[in-house]
Amino acid sequence: MSKFLIALLSLCCMLPAFSIPANPNGTRAPIEIGMIEGMSGPFANAGAAVQRNVQLAIERVNARGGVALPDGRHALQLRIFDNKQSVEASLVEFKRATDLGIPFIIQGNSSAVALALVDAINKHNERLPKQRVLFLNYSAVDPALTNEKCSFWHFRFDANADMRMHALTEVIKTDSRARRVYLIGQDYSFGRLVAQAARSQLSVKRPDIEIVGELLHPIGKIKDFSPYIAKIKASGADTVITGNWGNDLTLLVKAARESGLNVKFYTFYGNSLGAPAAIGEAGVGSVRAVAEWHPNADAGAGGKKSASDQFYRAFRQRYPQPEDDYVHLRMHLMIEMLVNAIEKARSTEAAAVATALEGARFANAFHSAAMRASDHQLIQPLYVSVMQKLADGSIRFDNEGSGFGFKTELYLSGPATALPTSCHMARPH
Repeated sequence: MSKFLIALLSLCCMLPAFSIPANPNGTRAPIEIGMIEGMSGPFANAGAAVQRNVQLAIERVNARGGVALPDGRHALQLRIFDNKQSVEASLVEFKRATDLGIPFIIQGNSSAVALALVDAINKHNERLPKQRVLFLNYSAVDPALTNEKCSFWHFRFDANADMRMHALTEVIKTDSRARRVYLIGQDYSFGRLVAQAARSQLSVKRPDIEIVGELLHPIGKIKDFSPYIAKIKASGADTVITGNWGNDLTLLVKAARESGLNVKFYTFYGNSLGAPAAIGEAGVGSVRAVAEWHPNADAGAGGKKSASDQFYRAFRQRYPQPEDDYVHLRMHLMIEMLVNAIEKARSTEAAAVATALEGARFANAFHSAAMRASDHQLIQPLYVSVMQKLADGSIRFDNEGSGFGFKTELYLSGPATALPTSCHMARPH
């Protein structure tokens, strides 16, 4: 069994001239990670899910003694900064984090926020080279972040929107019943990118498919999606593609179920945050999601489902409430890779850790990944999975106690998910 699993299950440039100071009680000061995320407002459930995953990953590191540096071992400590899912508030919270001297910033649940943070971090690090920070992105999937807007100080641990769409359209291209596609998404950069990627990739893989409608709605403000579902029904669509997440996804699929809309949903996040329960029986065999891992994953991992199952069960033991059942493997991986990079660099200095992360690899008993040095995009497997009913016996686990879970339909190895990059990265002097 890998060290990654053993540690999890046990839970049920160089250094500056000065070392990280000891606390008054003699213990070494913790290495702080600042999480800038929406912890209140319409997407608070998504922020809370991130916090649970990151906190468990940090607990796992601390349980084995923390992070080894030349002056001793340091615990990791998570600090939460609520940005209320606002770009403006995110920049205020970033200033608070840097004023506190926090060396590592993590964020993900908004590409608009991520792009603003990249710009702010670039300027901060240029202005204050002795107080530079590193940005680890676990969910912001705008391709620009590792293409034209790439930064030496930014690393993405999720597949970008084009990579996720590539996996979904690999399934759609083999679906002979998919003829008329409707695109619906949130009206901000990410929603527009999902629609753009769908159009571009389908035109190559399935030129016979007709896009019968495209609709963007205000993010986090729609309480009743029935008017949007009525438009989809009127279009005659047999397939819907959406990048919606959080309550915008849950309310969308709930409205589809209540209206009797009989289409296939190809989603980025249909296996998350209340969506399976909202979809119910109508989603069996028709709702698909894409992720780097899911609780019933096994086929693509060489059949090593036992290790995957142990990882998932350990998470559920830590968070037993059904509503807390949303596991992001990439967030656990992110913390592990950060720790390894700090220890390799023998420092928490941003440039040293960034250099150590470039080309770094991660592997446990059921997952492997590599950080591409040219653009700081993590390359890892992707699964497209289809919704199933637990009682039917085809899956081992359901989601959030809903009675519905997901079964692997397509597995893509890490190299099969990689797409070209246009990144021309400026490196620090």
